Amino acid sequence: MKLKTYVKKLGLSIAASSVVAGLQMPPALAMPPSPAAQHVLDEARRVGLARFTAPDFKPGLIRHVVMFRFNPRATQAERHEVTKRFVALASLSRRPNGAAVVVSIETGPQMSGENADIGLEQAYLVTFRSEGDRNFYVGSPIVSNPQYFDPAHNAFKSFAGSYLEKVVVFDFPVMLTTQN
Repeated sequence: MKLKTYVKKLGLSIAASSVVAGLQMPPALAMPPSPAAQHVLDEARRVGLARFTAPDFKPGLIRHVVMFRFNPRATQAERHEVTKRFVALASLSRRPNGAAVVVSIETGPQMSGENADIGLEQAYLVTFRSEGDRNFYVGSPIVSNPQYFDPAHNAFKSFAGSYLEKVVVFDFPVMLTTQN
């Protein structure tokens, strides 16, 4: 499946048009990149892919929140398989030297009564030790050179795309934690 078709299926809206040293953004789909997406693209271009995806690039806990709305035609078994394969990335996502990329993956269905879920059904919280690990894991649409992205996550995206109607992704550095 072509990247443009895949990105459309996932409901992502990213624009630009360049492939530079393994850096990739698809042609305009719906909207220009958000300021955060543009910052990530600019940073990858500025430092190069080897540094951008290195495990020690910008160390510190990063949370990668992913939320899905499944395609209405997806069966319960298919939805379960998507979730099973997503969670398996915690052990499958590895660098070429065998080092783990993901610290942990948590998941659960939407159960809020606040009526603000915009139809999203399943959430995943992926934790990384650095922005470099997150960048290596995410890969496309920013990194297209397979030397610098996780083949397990890439395979998952190819598998899951046809079962998903909408995907929302929100990444943030852990700046503050509290415990009772």
